Amino acid sequence: MRYTGLSQPLHIDVVTETFPPEVNGVAMTLGRLTGGLQSLGHAVRVFRPRQFRRETAQHNGSFNEQLLPGVRLPMYRDLQLGLPATARLAESWRRQRPAVVYVATEGPLGWSAVRCAARLEIPVVSGFHTNFHTYSRHYRLGWLEPVVRRYLRSLHRHTACTLAPTETLAEQLRGAHFGRVEVLQRGVDTGLFNPRRRSATLRKQWGVGDDELVCLYVGRIAPEKNIEEAAASVSTLRRHFPAVRFVLVGDGPLRHKLARSHPEFLFCSTRVGEDLARHYASADLFLFPSRSETFGNVVTEAMASGLAVVAYDRAAAGEHIRHNENGALVRTGAAPNFADTVLELYREPQRVRELGSQAARYARRLDWDSVVERFVALLRETAEGIPYAPAVRT
Repeated sequence: MRYTGLSQPLHIDVVTETFPPEVNGVAMTLGRLTGGLQSLGHAVRVFRPRQFRRETAQHNGSFNEQLLPGVRLPMYRDLQLGLPATARLAESWRRQRPAVVYVATEGPLGWSAVRCAARLEIPVVSGFHTNFHTYSRHYRLGWLEPVVRRYLRSLHRHTACTLAPTETLAEQLRGAHFGRVEVLQRGVDTGLFNPRRRSATLRKQWGVGDDELVCLYVGRIAPEKNIEEAAASVSTLRRHFPAVRFVLVGDGPLRHKLARSHPEFLFCSTRVGEDLARHYASADLFLFPSRSETFGNVVTEAMASGLAVVAYDRAAAGEHIRHNENGALVRTGAAPNFADTVLELYREPQRVRELGSQAARYARRLDWDSVVERFVALLRETAEGIPYAPAVRT
C-alpha cells in the first residue's frame, strides 16, 4: 500500500503495553496496523513500556517509539504493565500534538493517556484486544472479574470509540454499556502463512510420515487458553491412534506441567516468521480450545496455512469458520464435545485435507490492506468529527 495523496496524512499516537518484537496477538496486530499506517503516509509515534531487554528510544521507519516505565504482570510474566505517564504524555503532546490517539491496551498507562488527552482535548480511540476480566477466574482471582469489568467499561466509555475485532464482541460490549463500539477486523498475511510452507524435513524431525496426520497448537500455554482440553483431546485420540503426534508451539506457565504429564507431546517453544509458518503448514489438524479470546489470530493463520481447525464457536473461529465447510466448530455444552470432534475428524484424513484446502482458499480474502484502510477511516472520522471524548458517568 502507498499513500495516494487523496487525503491529508494524520499524526497518530499509539499507546500500548505490548509491541513487536514481543510475540502475542496484540503485538502482532499493532505491528500490522502501524506498519500499514506508515505505508499510507501517516506519521506514527508509539508510547510503550520498555521491554525486558535493554532498550533506548528507537526510530523505526516514519514513527518513533517512546519508551516508558513498566512492571511485569504477576499472572502474565512475559508481558509488562505500563505505569501511569501523565506528565511525560502531556509534555510530548503539548510539544507535538497528534490529530488522534489510539489507546490499544487498558492498563494504568492507557488510563493516564485517556485522561491526559481529555484535558488537552485530543480525541481518543481505544481498542478492546483482550478479555482481561475473564482471565482472573483462571488464576484463582475470580472475585476480581466484576471489578476489572467496571474498570474496562469506565475506560472505554471515556473514549470517542472502541474498536472490537468481531461483530459478536462489539454487540456484547454495546450491551454492557461500553459506549460507541465499531468493528475493526483482523487480517492474515497469506504471503507468509500458506500451504506452500509445508516441510517434509520438519515432519521427518517430528517423526511422522507423509500420510500421517499431525495435531498442532500455537499460542500461550496457559490456563486462560484452555490448553488442558487440547491435551485431554489428544489423550483420547491416543487410545485409538497410539502413534498420534501433538506439536505445541509457544510457551507459558503450564508448559513444564504438561511436559511432565505428557512426555509424548512435542514442545517446540516460541517460533516466529518463516519458521512459525513452516510449523503451521507442516501440520494437518489445528486444535484451539480457548474460550477467552477476543479474536485469536492463530486461527486465521492456521486456516491460511491449510489446516483443518477445531475450535469453539466464538471469536475468530465463529467469525470465519463454517462448520464442515472450512473447519469444525464446537458449541459449548453441545454434543459432540471438543474431544469427540477431534476424534471424528482424525478418523477421516481425506476430510481433514479437504477442510484445510477450503480454509486456505477462504483465508485469501482476509487481507490486511482493507483492515488498515478501515482503521484509518475510523481514526480520521474521530480526529475530524469529535474534538474530544467527553467525560461520562460510569
